[in-house]
Amino acid sequence: MPRIHIISLGCPKNQVDTEEMLGQLGPGFVLHAEPGQADIVLINTCGFIEPAVQESIQTIVDAADVLAACTPRPTLVVTGCLVNRYEHELRQELPEVDLFLRIDQQQELAAHLGRIATTTHASARQLTTVPSYAYIKLAEGCNNRCRFCTIPAIRGPLKSRTETDILRDAQECLAQGRKELVLVAQDLTSYGRDRGETQGLRHILEKLVTLPGLHWLRMMYLYPSGLDRDFLAFLADMPPVLLPYFDIPFQHAHPEILASMGRPFQRDPRTVVEQIRTFLPHAALRTTCIVGYPGETESHFQALETFVRETRFMHLGVFPYYAEEGSAAASLPHQVPEDIKEERRDRLMTMQAEISADLLTAWEGHELDILVDRPHAEWPGLYEGRVWFQAPEVDGMTYVSGEGVLPGRMVRAVIEESKTYDLVALA
Repeated sequence: MPRIHIISLGCPKNQVDTEEMLGQLGPGFVLHAEPGQADIVLINTCGFIEPAVQESIQTIVDAADVLAACTPRPTLVVTGCLVNRYEHELRQELPEVDLFLRIDQQQELAAHLGRIATTTHASARQLTTVPSYAYIKLAEGCNNRCRFCTIPAIRGPLKSRTETDILRDAQECLAQGRKELVLVAQDLTSYGRDRGETQGLRHILEKLVTLPGLHWLRMMYLYPSGLDRDFLAFLADMPPVLLPYFDIPFQHAHPEILASMGRPFQRDPRTVVEQIRTFLPHAALRTTCIVGYPGETESHFQALETFVRETRFMHLGVFPYYAEEGSAAASLPHQVPEDIKEERRDRLMTMQAEISADLLTAWEGHELDILVDRPHAEWPGLYEGRVWFQAPEVDGMTYVSGEGVLPGRMVRAVIEESKTYDLVALA
């Protein structure tokens, strides 16, 4: 059988794209862990911010160096956001790459490789996540125009998938034993608006929660502008399979910075937090923040610092602002020095470490369901899993051991110990 080695960089939406490309090739291809022993090496790149661009380029160069020494030499295929953003430059600078595919050309992979696609419909995928969960992409692109963001330029405007495709995709993932489905899009709350639907997300959630075999349904990337009281009341009445987990990219807390960013929601973010906790008092909140945005003063940052301290997020990601080529914010005056950006990021993350440790301590002695992801790489008998307020890949994890603990299983266990970001449990 022909062998393929894959490297999927960046966000879960990229991983779904990778899985769909593998699905095109059908069961005749097998995944291989070593690029030098594969027939095809597929790299799905990220190009969202400068560190991701550099990582993607270095990954391509490293792979090309490995393949250059192989006889016969595997075919090197590069696709993804980096190609959409810098295709012309990549073709000039990286002649070692045999095939570049833009995102809208990914469905042509099988044809380019001379294979007959075995896929009978667009949702067929070869899952690459651990046995416990799968990502379900609801939409592509974005209609928001945040001034720091390059996503609309890279991936285009919002294009929602049909309910039929989404439900079929979800059913296939559940049929492969996945117990958790993680819904992803650039902005889940916008789902369906490109078709004139105002309740698109609500309607698809109502259908997804009824699927047999589903234990957890998690939503990622919920814009605060879409979380009004009516929608929150709807969520509060949903079955417990829909987790009370809110991943809301606030990005900042000061209205002047939010306005300069061009965010869809530019009011005090505390109003959204208060509404969520009114309807779902025990909800777990996650957010990301950008520090050092052009014009951010110490006073602006202190407002963000106070917001984080008072809100006590379960999970927080902090990123220094990058002046991305092609973004509106890159040409703004009053760019913040790099050392100040780093200092502000460190201040927020130090605070969040204390908040996280305190919040997790409260779970010691509680019995919780744990979804087991994988065996621990170094300790036999110990496994890595997650409780309901831990999303895969981006949050902390729960280390669990005991009878019946195996990847893909949901086990009941007692939280024995808490750390800064992780839990330790015994089944």
